[in-house]
Amino acid sequence: MADINKNSKEYKKLVKKVHPSQSKFKNFLLAYLIGGLIAVIGELITMSLTAQGLPLNEAGPLMSVSMIFIGGLLTGLGVYDRIAQYAGAGTIVPITGFANAIVAPAMEYKQDGYVLGLGAKMYNIAGPVLTYAMLSGFTIGIIKLIFA
Repeated sequence: MADINKNSKEYKKLVKKVHPSQSKFKNFLLAYLIGGLIAVIGELITMSLTAQGLPLNEAGPLMSVSMIFIGGLLTGLGVYDRIAQYAGAGTIVPITGFANAIVAPAMEYKQDGYVLGLGAKMYNIAGPVLTYAMLSGFTIGIIKLIFA
């Protein structure tokens, strides 16, 4: 029993020695700044659309579609993953992270074919999120219908 604890302690020392130390504050700051920058880009798109005369209730959805397109394009070009290495959750939380969650598996499984690869695996990451969102929306709609 003593040998197990000794080996465990030695292993933890080795992991601590080999694993680079990460600053949680630095990670938080980068996620906040990059996530905020993504939000600013979305707001700039919305403002430019409303400046062109588009009503806000139409500019909002168009901005969302534009941000999804930008996220998907950057994922396809390999840029989004490099940004995510530094920004962490700052790239996962915005709507561009949703695009990344769809496009990345699609690119990975494309060589397996369009049906069994791309079609079957594209929603590996985002599928459960979409299912939960639709189920939640349906449930809230039923509750509102009953009690409102």
